[in-house]
This record gives sequence, C-alpha cells and structure tokens, in this order.
Amino acid sequence: MKIVIIDYGAGNIKSIQFAFKRLGMDAVLSNNPEEILAADKIIFPGVGEASTAMVMLKETGLDTLIPKLKQPVLGICLGMQLLCEFTEEGNTKGLGVFKTKVKRFDNDVKVPHMGWNVIKDLKSGLFKDIKENEYMYLVHSYYAEHCAETIATTDYSINYASALQHKNFYGVQFHPEKSSLAGEQILKNFLKLEVES
Repeated sequence: MKIVIIDYGAGNIKSIQFAFKRLGMDAVLSNNPEEILAADKIIFPGVGEASTAMVMLKETGLDTLIPKLKQPVLGICLGMQLLCEFTEEGNTKGLGVFKTKVKRFDNDVKVPHMGWNVIKDLKSGLFKDIKENEYMYLVHSYYAEHCAETIATTDYSINYASALQHKNFYGVQFHPEKSSLAGEQILKNFLKLEVES
C-alpha cells in the first residue's frame, strides 16, 4: 500500500511518518502531483496558520488537486480546517470539501485548546473499535462548526465537530499520531477504509 503525506511546508509531518512506521508502514512525504495521485491513501496534515498554509498550497497547485482526489484522504488538524469552506483564521477561503466554516474559540476559554479531551457521537468506519468518550490529543484555537458531515464531536466551551467526512474525505481536529493507542487504532482504520460512494 502506498501512503503519501502531503508535504507543503505546513509543519510537523515527521511525527505522522513515525506513527505509520510504528504500524509497520512506510509513508512518503511528497508535494508531487503524480505521486499523490498514485497513492492508495493520502494524509493532509497541517500545523500553523491557515492563510499562510493556503498560499503554500496555491504555489504548488495543490489547492486545485486535493479536492479532486478520489482515494481516501485524511485531513489532520489544520489540514481538516483547510478542507472546509472558510476559516476565520486570516479570513481564509478553504478548499470547500466540507460544507462548514471554521471559527475561533471565544475568549471565555483558554486558547489554544490544548491537551487531552474526549470525542463522542462517533459515526463512520474511521472509529471502528474506538469507544465513546475516548481521549484524543488536541492543539487548536479554531474549530469546525457542526454540519451534516460531522462524524465526531467534542466539548470545549461549546460542542463542535472534531471529525468530518464527505465521501472519500475524512478530517480530524485531534492528532491521532499523538493520541496513544486509540490514535493508532484510528490510523489503522483509515488504512483499511474503502472509498464510499
């Protein structure tokens, strides 16, 4: 199986690569469209600031390539947010895969939301063998609003969408690569996913 982690300069992709290595899989870092199109599974990571990340995607043409991908794609953290229609971070237009907007947490809570929190209301094969209220590791100041594509929720001053799915696209706000055995299980599940029509 060929796993490609999209490398567009938006942070912390080595930890994802190591997470797959722990599962006995080699994941390739690439921003080459041909290599991405040839992959069986694609990880779209992201750490950092949305508008800067979107500029980097546009410079490589990945902003038009990613929404057209047909194989299973997993957006992680900022990667998930960039797959949404719009984010308040830098007033940035997203890739429009998920029909929702990304907003900043209110100042009545500590921002960024950082550390362990639970995911619940789990739907989708991505969460096979994951129990309700399982703890995941999160670091984020912005959250995706609920929509028809919500497949997990988390509470932090409000209840928000901590995972989304649209056809072959999956997005998680938490970091499975930093979420111990449960996070590892989610990556294993992602590798087993077939494309849903």
